[in-house]
Amino acid sequence: MGYSDPTASRDLLGNRSLCFIFICAFGLVTLLQQILYGKNYIKSGQQFSRLKGEEVGNWSGLISYPDDGGMKPARNGRKRCVRQNFQQSEAQNSVVITPCLAEIQKKKKEKKRYLERIDGSLQFNSSSCKELRQDITDVKVLTMVKTSELFERWRNLQVCKWDQNKEETDNFKMSLSRCCNAPSFLFTTKRNTPSGTKLRYEVDTSGILHISPEIFKMFPDDMPFSKSQFKKCAVIGNGGIIKNSKCGREIDASDFVFRCNIPPVSDLYSQDVGSKTDLVTINPSIITERFQKLEKWRKPFYEVLQNYENSSVVLPAFYNTRNTDVSFRVKYMLDDFESSRGVFFFHPQYLLNVQRFWAVQGVRAKRLSSGLMLVTAAMELCEEVHLYGFWAFPMNPSGIFITHHYYDNVKPRPGFHAMPYEIFNFMHMHARGIVHVHTGPCR
Repeated sequence: MGYSDPTASRDLLGNRSLCFIFICAFGLVTLLQQILYGKNYIKSGQQFSRLKGEEVGNWSGLISYPDDGGMKPARNGRKRCVRQNFQQSEAQNSVVITPCLAEIQKKKKEKKRYLERIDGSLQFNSSSCKELRQDITDVKVLTMVKTSELFERWRNLQVCKWDQNKEETDNFKMSLSRCCNAPSFLFTTKRNTPSGTKLRYEVDTSGILHISPEIFKMFPDDMPFSKSQFKKCAVIGNGGIIKNSKCGREIDASDFVFRCNIPPVSDLYSQDVGSKTDLVTINPSIITERFQKLEKWRKPFYEVLQNYENSSVVLPAFYNTRNTDVSFRVKYMLDDFESSRGVFFFHPQYLLNVQRFWAVQGVRAKRLSSGLMLVTAAMELCEEVHLYGFWAFPMNPSGIFITHHYYDNVKPRPGFHAMPYEIFNFMHMHARGIVHVHTGPCR
């Protein structure tokens, strides 16, 4: 005989009882929610009925009544809007209106179309241009934005006619004067480097050059340029951005023109880069690679310099020990040819101070470019500085690929310069009204 459970036919708080209790509880909670929802609905309707006056009479946006008084995203077709929040104060009734995201995007597109079709130029200090300039200066670090976004901001800014900000420029010049002082220390002179001085090299800091009477004779008596001597200066970089710019005439109209590393200025390029040259740098590596350190024939190098008329040349003779002899040979050669061309040597302490100055601005590299050195000097020697041919990207601001130089596509040694960071600083200086960076065709 099998065993039988005496409670098998009873349901003492068994499954059926628990199920019934759960259903009752669920129904009660639902009823309470409906009652609370109805109260909120009536309250919102009362608030809205008091707002039928002027506050909302001209508004045709989407109206919704929040359950909890907060702002929640809602869907309206393809538009993503924000629900409106009605508020009542003691003084007056008010409504807080938040626009749809689609509406914001529409305005951005309209602004972009406006910038593309605008005729002429906007004033640099107009409200629109202040916003566009702020778009550049808001980017504190180059890695904050994609290159394409930086290009877009820069393109938009081009509708603004550049104007110098005297206060910003004077403050920048003052900073340079305190750290570097180009009017006194740009070149090595008899005044700042007397005979018998033990001159320390810029990079080979352990190396010291004794300034003998023979070396001392090669130095000018004093700096040939003074503070803010020139009204309008042009510093010409060698970037492919200047190709087909037709800026030659505008460059040649400048009071003083700086060029980097004896670039070609023949008739083939003069329409874009001009021909006037007042000061040109020469990297000793050019003399070493192209002219065999001037140890053999020297006339080819002399003929190259003839393209720059009577411009002065400047070399980093005291960058390291290797540069010294090669740089001195340039001076000897020009004296042999009885040239009246001035030959100057960068003061190593000046270049070291410039390196430190730009490192604080985020330009950290093994070596600053010759262009940045000249721009730094021009800021102290000139009242107004314009930059042409300065760019550090493989495409122009419109996204079209360009050659590295306007005369060839030979890339520099990687990791030696920090060109993108240099150009990034120039963009900021342009937006602040300190220098005028030209990256488009000249009118």
